[in-house]
Parts: sequence; structure tokens; C-alpha cells
Amino acid sequence: MSDQAPGDSLHPESTRGRLLVAAPVLLDPNFDKTVVFMLEHGDEGALGVVLNRPSELPVSGTIDDWAPVAADPPVLFVGGPVSSSSVIAMATVALDDVGKGWNEIVGRLGTVDLESTPAAVGGIDQVRLFAGFASWAPGQLEAELVDEAWFVLEAEEGDVHTADPDDLWWTVVGRQPGEIARLRHYPRDASHN
Repeated sequence: MSDQAPGDSLHPESTRGRLLVAAPVLLDPNFDKTVVFMLEHGDEGALGVVLNRPSELPVSGTIDDWAPVAADPPVLFVGGPVSSSSVIAMATVALDDVGKGWNEIVGRLGTVDLESTPAAVGGIDQVRLFAGFASWAPGQLEAELVDEAWFVLEAEEGDVHTADPDDLWWTVVGRQPGEIARLRHYPRDASHN
């Protein structure tokens, strides 16, 4: 383990557009083996959505306008323990065809305004809808990073819209160089250890 502080190469000043991957030492059941895509991180705190907690609630019948572009599996995801009645939509777009209502986070990934329609936004390849989000007060995430509760890793475009959310934690750690990659063998159920 490292004793590097925020702002160095292991803990960048901002995690916006990157993944927070829960380390095995993180015992909070809200975040056990989660992969969080970070939407914001600054002086006022941090906010992200959990990518690997699908619900059983289908997008169709819930937010019908967006069902045709919903990524597989086409269900609402539990984005985190905060404000579960609010919905955040993450969309991958064709950059040369996107209009108003889409806000870039990184590359072709960004949030989309659900008050609009996919046709009005334009250029939408696929969208994932998250009920709720994860948030940290100012300095809280930085303290968790110092405690090595999270790995800060680069996101790949397919992470947000993965068709296999149950394996995402193992997929992300498995593609890393060095020691982190060994976690791909971490038991899915600690009772099987």
C-alpha cells in the first residue's frame, strides 16, 4: 500500500471522468465492489453514479421516451444511496451530431437532460439511467483516497453502458497493470474464500 496523498499520480486532484473502484478494505455495504463513474469533483465535494447496480425496474414504462436508446440491460440502475427519486442519465453520443441537452463529462460520454427527447438532443448512441447518486462532502473523498478505500482508474467508454454490470468490478481491476490486476481473482462471495 502507498502513503501518497491527493494530487499525486495515484490520487489526482479531480476524479471527474474517471472511475472510483471500491477496494476490498471498503466495508460500507452501499459501495461493496462498486464501480463509480465520477461526474464532478471539486472544492464543493464530489458526485458520481454506481455503474454496477442494476435494478429490476425497466426503463420502458418508466421513462418511455428514452427506452429506445437504453443500453442493455434496459433497466434503471441504482446510482447510489443519495436522492433515489432523482434520475441521472448518462449518454454516449456522436460528437458531430449532438445538440443541446447533452453535457460532456469526458470524450463521447456526458449527462443528458431527460426533459428533452433523444431526437431533440440528437446523436445519441445509447443512454443509461441511474436512480440516485453517490456524493461526498468537501474533503470527504480525499480522506477516503488517503485511506485507500478506492482505486482511481481510467474509465473506458464501454464501462458506463456495460451489458455485464455484475462482472464490471472484476473486469475493471483485471485490465489494470500490476498488483491491482490480481484482484480479478477476488472471491465474488467472501463466504467462498
